[in-house]
Amino acid sequence: MDDQSFSDSVVLITGASRGLGRALTLELAAGGASLAICARDGQRLDGVADQARRDGATVLAVAADVSVPRDVERLVALALDRFGRVDVLVNNASALGPTPLPFLADAPSQALREVFDTNVLGAFRVTQAVIGGMLLRDRGLVVNISSDAAVEGYPGWGIYGASKAALDTLTRTWAAELQGTGVRVVSIDPGDMDTDMHRAADPDADPTTLRAPADVARAIARLLRGGLGAAPRQVVSL
Repeated sequence: MDDQSFSDSVVLITGASRGLGRALTLELAAGGASLAICARDGQRLDGVADQARRDGATVLAVAADVSVPRDVERLVALALDRFGRVDVLVNNASALGPTPLPFLADAPSQALREVFDTNVLGAFRVTQAVIGGMLLRDRGLVVNISSDAAVEGYPGWGIYGASKAALDTLTRTWAAELQGTGVRVVSIDPGDMDTDMHRAADPDADPTTLRAPADVARAIARLLRGGLGAAPRQVVSL
């Protein structure tokens, strides 16, 4: 593949300060993408941006919480002011909820609200903010980062899994409503990764059994290069 295969693309990645978001930022930076990245931890985000710039990428880093509507408005406004468009949106920002992971019988309802605010409403807000421009250009791609917890019932993962199931439903609905346009919306399940979030959820997991975020980022980049293929699937598992 051409190392500069993303040189004509503007990519917005949420939750880019660590884990998969960080790895994907650096992978696409090496591929020549122009990047708008956000996360709540501005200091850590700036470190990722600096590393991406050393790889030659143009990067806009915005400290923002996608669960806060004004933060989303500011993020997208700054991205459009800087780059004029967003070609690819990766809704990667995720909240896990309380740890140790509680069974649903013990889970506070406020935790469900907070996780949905980030994982579902956050992704919904950012997508709404960029989808109009994509439709005007008849071109664009929205990638929602999902989980196998969206389809499997794992003890303790109910809050997070419910949010990802809702996100997958939004993905399928967006895809149906946008059929016939040049805009595509998909969910990608990256599998279990060696990340801070996974360690918080399952501190006893053997890291050798988990995928490295950099490897997953390379796999996603390959899918993006190919436009995620011709298959009509809306939920893709890596």
